[in-house]
Amino acid sequence: MSDISPDEGLLGQAQQIQQQLLDQRKKISSTVVEGSAGGGAVRVSMQADGTVLEVHIDPDAVQRDDITMLEDLVAAAFRDGLRRCGNAQAAAMARVNTFSPLEDGG
Repeated sequence: MSDISPDEGLLGQAQQIQQQLLDQRKKISSTVVEGSAGGGAVRVSMQADGTVLEVHIDPDAVQRDDITMLEDLVAAAFRDGLRRCGNAQAAAMARVNTFSPLEDGG
């Protein structure tokens, strides 16, 4: 007979999952993604947690008579970067073991 009660086993599993979540959050904050628009004319570097690190605008993309186009490219680059952040977060969280107390059928 085991000295560990079912509740202690579940608590241990929960603590492992909590640690895995913390580890993945750290990994997310250190992962850098890049969003771009206009064939790379506008690029946004971001940490996967959404923190913006850098915005690069190709000087050839700047036209005084069409600032609206540049604004659209910047917005599109941010959207692309945020989409990539979401993908990186989902991939990191998928690596965390799922917790199911009924997994063993009981």
